[in-house]
Amino acid sequence: MKFDPKLGVRCSSDLRFEYDEDVFGPSPEFRHLDDIRRSLADPKCTGPDPVYSIVMDVGRREHRDQLERRMLLFGVVAFAAGRLGDEPVRSQGHIHAIAPHCGWSTPELFEIWEGRAIIYAQERASDDPGRCVAVTANPGEKVVVPPEWAHCVINADPENRMTFGAWCDRRYGFVYDEVRAHGGLAWFPILDARQNIRWERNPRYRTAEISVRGARAYPELGLIHDLPMYEQFAADPESLQWVSQPARVADVWTGFEL
Repeated sequence: MKFDPKLGVRCSSDLRFEYDEDVFGPSPEFRHLDDIRRSLADPKCTGPDPVYSIVMDVGRREHRDQLERRMLLFGVVAFAAGRLGDEPVRSQGHIHAIAPHCGWSTPELFEIWEGRAIIYAQERASDDPGRCVAVTANPGEKVVVPPEWAHCVINADPENRMTFGAWCDRRYGFVYDEVRAHGGLAWFPILDARQNIRWERNPRYRTAEISVRGARAYPELGLIHDLPMYEQFAADPESLQWVSQPARVADVWTGFEL
């Protein structure tokens, strides 16, 4: 399953990226298994290495100045196929640092391009994680993680690579301390014999329920459901300004449902 993001970015078989002539983007950074072990159910597991690649600050050349002025950053990530012990390929989990220009831990907007993803998020990384939500998303579907939530991304299909794009704040920073102190997030995705995912609680947190659901539309944030999110920015940059200025929609974040 694939989706055309209408941006001119392609992922090669070695998790590197190619760009059309009118698109700018860096060489990828690779995240290796040793980088994420402390947040896995089995820190001594084996698996694909690198686990995933990431390019931050991608876009059409005509938009570069506007992206910088609006403090918006577009990233693209490719996850390897395979598994990390009994877990699917995944990121380690983090919270967004407070962005100095707006004073908020900013949200993130994901759009799946290839494969099947799960965005897992929990309200806090303290002993009481609060609400815990796992959202399954297919190509073309979007998921919003609200400010301050700890979250990770999971490749839900171990047989295939998974890629996605994401809007985030240009002054992004990742905070890992509490997640690592708890040996990961509050729930681990575990693959059964048929490679379906079940959820196993991390005993380092207080007991919390997990809600598993599919992706939804976000009309309250002005997202156009059937329009690629970079195309929405190109047509109306102001419509995604809440990513770097979440206070603009402060009321939306109260009781927000992923």
